[in-house]
Amino acid sequence: MKNALIERLTRYVKIDTQSDANSETVPSTSKQWDLLKVLAKELKELGLTDVDLDGKGYLFATLPKNTEGLRTLGFLAHVDTATDFTGTNVKPQVIDYDGGNIVLNKDLNVALTPEQFPNLNGYKGHTLMTTDGTTLLGADNKAGVTEIMTAIEYLIEHPEIKHGDVRIGFTPDEEIGRGPHDFDVDKFKADFAYTVDGGPLGELQYESFNAAGAKVKVTGNSVHPGTAKDTMVNAARIMSEIVASFDVHDTPEHTSGYEGFYHVTNLVGDVENAEFNMIIRDFDQGAFKERKSHVQKVVDSFIDKYPEADIQLELNDQYYNMKEIIEKDMTPVELAKQAMADLGIEAVIEPVRGGTDGSQLSYKGLPTPNLFTGGENFHGKFEFASIDDMEKATQTIIKIIELNAK
Repeated sequence: MKNALIERLTRYVKIDTQSDANSETVPSTSKQWDLLKVLAKELKELGLTDVDLDGKGYLFATLPKNTEGLRTLGFLAHVDTATDFTGTNVKPQVIDYDGGNIVLNKDLNVALTPEQFPNLNGYKGHTLMTTDGTTLLGADNKAGVTEIMTAIEYLIEHPEIKHGDVRIGFTPDEEIGRGPHDFDVDKFKADFAYTVDGGPLGELQYESFNAAGAKVKVTGNSVHPGTAKDTMVNAARIMSEIVASFDVHDTPEHTSGYEGFYHVTNLVGDVENAEFNMIIRDFDQGAFKERKSHVQKVVDSFIDKYPEADIQLELNDQYYNMKEIIEKDMTPVELAKQAMADLGIEAVIEPVRGGTDGSQLSYKGLPTPNLFTGGENFHGKFEFASIDDMEKATQTIIKIIELNAK
């Protein structure tokens, strides 16, 4: 199975599929079609039915049941890769790791080290796939795609394993928060599903942030600085003052676990025009509302302070904590926990401190917790995937399907 995982992941990560938040098309980039079409072809070759790649980049397929009366399970992964680090010209490297530093790129002096990433110490004896130090790897989420495809292939090769209908879904644009926007839950026809989009071994997540996005725009007045007294309105300076008014410790780099945060994702501007985007996150619904209210109050205070400027706020909810839906019926979580226990894997129940399609899908009527993939250090040149843990993720998918028949 390891060789099959290496072969598939190597092929998939070489296909550039970065999404683009500034695009209005669906998918947001045409290159996502490149992988989707490859997957559609492979699903048909495996003999799956109902293989359907629609006009918006949602690829569904069915492994037909061999046993009657069972629930229909779904397994989902997204094909796009992150926008915050390049995914063009990925050159994966396969390494049998025995400890110490991993030189990713000798010419550029880029190394993956346990000093910088202590999590690496837990992978001695593993086969790892890394980058060449110039791109991300794309294991987020091509590791999940690989594991689903490999699990389905295994089930086809082992018809003695009883199962109901298994629905497969590969989706676009998760990295820019749009993955579930056009996902047709009724068409997918699953009782519940799993996103295979987590990180280290054993992760099982059914809690996510409540999430909102804020955009603040400041319009000032540009005047020659030599004659600017009482006429210049410096939008860039006002914007920086607004950003600095938020608690520096209430940010991603200073929070963990169930702590929420404010996160300025980008800012641009000059004297005439300036703007920044911020994401707002909290697990608790009440605290989430307070955070949004705080953003509004901060902006209102600067509107009062600088009446000569035009300051505008756009504030929109993005998704909600999927726990509110999933805890009504914990069957998918209990099934995954049992599958891991049967495989000798300790389930690590923890909240998702990031986006997951499962949040929006759960509120659309498809309860969707998240499973580990075996990847680490996503969204950058130090990303890697443990092929050993990918094998365990694949086995977990198979075991969940098997247990569903019992």
